[in-house]
Amino acid sequence: MKDITLQYLGFLNTPNLWLNTSGFKMQQWNLSNTVTDFSTSENHKLRLGKLVERFVSQQLKQDDTVSILVENIQIQKDKITIGEIDCLLKKDEQPIHLEIVYKFYLYDETVGTTEVDHWIGPNRKDSLVQKLAKLEEKQLPLLYHNCTKPVLEKLDLQVEEIQQQVCFKAQLFVPFKNQNIPFKSINASCVKGFYITQKELQQFADCTFFIPEKRDWLIDIPTHNLWQSYHTFLEALKPVLNQEKAPLCWIKKPNGKTEKCFVVWW
Repeated sequence: MKDITLQYLGFLNTPNLWLNTSGFKMQQWNLSNTVTDFSTSENHKLRLGKLVERFVSQQLKQDDTVSILVENIQIQKDKITIGEIDCLLKKDEQPIHLEIVYKFYLYDETVGTTEVDHWIGPNRKDSLVQKLAKLEEKQLPLLYHNCTKPVLEKLDLQVEEIQQQVCFKAQLFVPFKNQNIPFKSINASCVKGFYITQKELQQFADCTFFIPEKRDWLIDIPTHNLWQSYHTFLEALKPVLNQEKAPLCWIKKPNGKTEKCFVVWW
């Protein structure tokens, strides 16, 4: 279960994507960094997103000021699920609807016109703008949907008294050629590495590499991996890039320094 603990520590070390003083409309929930050893057998089967929800849940349960009312409640209309509410809780008796997000974004100035526009998913299939829109237009408004009323009534909650917050954490990656970008809208502490093309990788020919599975993307790079040589790494990389998937990789330099990066196919 050691990997679970490393994944949890990596999650803990991931900051909120924005601070409460920034220009985003949604208020961030600030988790306390209580360290817990996750050892339940079911966690190794969870996908990254669900694992993060479990981590948040565990932290909430350790907060004496918080009581969780319900989690992962599916809202249905005519027996069809129209959405899910991540968590309803009370903090100091204040009811709160909390949505949980953990993302990996790369900074591409060719996309959009603003700093927020430029953050896209590693495979260019999603973006920060799209996720913010989904939160604002679908996930948070679900609280006010008629089909949610029975859930609130059962919990004896009045919808107008419920505050809405998000726990939105992210790891951000900047272009290899330009790693000193000043950011104004987002929390620059979220920058965890860079992204690079396969051609640019030649500059790291004297390094060793490791391609972690997706759940381990959470981890702050450990030192005990079975590192691959440059040429072995390139062979492992080819079939992944051919599928137009950008993997997260760990690089270990000859001096022992380690870095995180995405290798992009685009």
